[in-house]
Amino acid sequence: RQGTTQRRIWVVGATTEHTIGKIAAMSLCTSILASGARGMHRIACSASHQRHATPCASRLSSRVRYVALRAPVMGTRSTYVLTPAAAASGEQDADSNSRPIRLGGVQRRFTTSGAVASPSAADADAMPVAPNGQTLMLHNTMARRKEPFSPRDSTGKKVNMYVCGVTVYDYSHIGHARVYVAFDVLYRQLTRMGYDVTYCRNFTDVDDKIIKRANENGEECDTLVDRFIAAFHEDIDALGCLRPKIEPRATDHIQDIVTLCERLIEKGYAYPADGDVYFSVDALPEYGSLSGRKQEDNRAGERVAVDDRKKNPADFALWKAAKPGEPTWDSPWGAGRPGWHIECSAMIESILGKSIDIHGGGQDLVFPHHENELAQSTASCRCCATDGDEPEEPFVRYWVHNGFVKVDSEKMSKSLGNFFTIREVTEKYHPFALRWMLLGTHYRAPINYTQRALEEASDRLYYLYQTLVDSRVALTEAEALATDAEVKGKPKPPTGVAAEGIKLAVETKAAVASALTDDLNTPLAMASLSSPLKTLNDLVSTKKGKKAVGRNVALRDLVKTVEETLEAVGLPHEGGEGLLEELRLLTLARAGLTQADVDEAVAKRAEARAAKDFAESDRIRDELGAKGVALMDGGSQVWRPATVVNDK
Repeated sequence: RQGTTQRRIWVVGATTEHTIGKIAAMSLCTSILASGARGMHRIACSASHQRHATPCASRLSSRVRYVALRAPVMGTRSTYVLTPAAAASGEQDADSNSRPIRLGGVQRRFTTSGAVASPSAADADAMPVAPNGQTLMLHNTMARRKEPFSPRDSTGKKVNMYVCGVTVYDYSHIGHARVYVAFDVLYRQLTRMGYDVTYCRNFTDVDDKIIKRANENGEECDTLVDRFIAAFHEDIDALGCLRPKIEPRATDHIQDIVTLCERLIEKGYAYPADGDVYFSVDALPEYGSLSGRKQEDNRAGERVAVDDRKKNPADFALWKAAKPGEPTWDSPWGAGRPGWHIECSAMIESILGKSIDIHGGGQDLVFPHHENELAQSTASCRCCATDGDEPEEPFVRYWVHNGFVKVDSEKMSKSLGNFFTIREVTEKYHPFALRWMLLGTHYRAPINYTQRALEEASDRLYYLYQTLVDSRVALTEAEALATDAEVKGKPKPPTGVAAEGIKLAVETKAAVASALTDDLNTPLAMASLSSPLKTLNDLVSTKKGKKAVGRNVALRDLVKTVEETLEAVGLPHEGGEGLLEELRLLTLARAGLTQADVDEAVAKRAEARAAKDFAESDRIRDELGAKGVALMDGGSQVWRPATVVNDK
């Protein structure tokens, strides 16, 4: 509607047989709604080819002003061009299809990635591509938008990525789980796209909290640190995260930190004060560019420590003078230890170089940690400048941050009593159920941790792996019974569910690739498994599925597609029987039951049914169901885990 921001979007042409069309339609709608165009007119969006849109546009042309037609697919991304509805219906010159329409005075094209599309095939060919030929769109916090990923390496094959690690004084919590699962997916995606990735994640092993906890425990800081690094590895390994190639400790780079501080003082960006060294934020005009904060936002007494020795209350410590009971190292300013922010700048320069491709962490690190890191490294080398003050290469090409974790819609906090460590959660729920729950929300969006979400994730995980196990068994049996014609490569054309399954496997593979290259859209990638899993169950258990010609080919293709998707998001893609048993045991533990208890209840229920006492039979079933144990009538399974939520 002219003069308003209201948008009405019609999605047509996305039938149940067109999985890619449905996914593209959802992405397209999101792209248009997020575009910010003023006075957006009502639009009919064809999520498939023009042949689907033409009849709809003809019938709706009196109510619809534009139709979004999907252009030929290039790579894994689809480009949509807004076309007058009359032209789409054949009432106007078809040449207008080739021209984008101006909406609200802004010329726009939309792609399924949500980024502005290239206006021509030639420009699309100019997009940076990975070694496998795909383009990765990645949201850059500095740019405030998604951008095509292009590494610094002249060959376009090598990528270095640094992610801020934990301060090791306690067990890691679910907020840490979210960070490292998100960047594990990015690490896997970059590797799958053919990049040679150097992934570095540090440990902060000297900090006020570490010193305080060690003193409380009456132990050395090194002992405390070693214990919690081992615990961190146990927790993150359990979540299926690949270990980085490099995991440096801050205390192994003290000399690098001292050298960096000296350089900043020499260049006029830092100053010593009674054994401390501070960075002068006034000396760097760019300070605040990452977070968008202004200098006046840094008021003393809020997030800025009050210290009369500082030139500006926002100045932050690079080096801290020695205090009783603290570990110290020698420096030109006397004994002391490094500040928090300086360690990452020093380790990055020492290990990866003065400029890196990706720097990641939680959204809470944007300010002050990453802002201060950026200031230190920029001031230290003017971002690799060779002539004058203009940088040749930024300190970081892509700043990537994940969203916050809330617990029951409240900020996670020890003071609120809603603080959960990873191992507290995984004592009751499978680590992969936690990973599934985390992947179910886009990494940049805030996520709400609830018991219901974990229950649903656990239930979905069981359904997925039970389907995979059943499908593999069915495939083995189908291949053993294959006819001579099928074995010799002369099968009949697939029919029915099998034909749909073979086609669906191809569509799902493309849909998953499109989702993951679009800023790691794991929710969309995982949602793409719904149709393949349903079709696998049809092929395994229904008459039409078992009789479909080409059943074994469909089973093989769909199983492979599901396995590849699981591998891409860091979930087990082989086996499954052991995982199912672990999920059952955890269900019994949460219910306070043993397998013997369930067996006894099943036997009593069988007696009640034999005596036609259906009320008692239902009571037993419902009592177990309320505890998360769903009894199965018929089939090989006696029971399976079910979703249950304690609302108290």
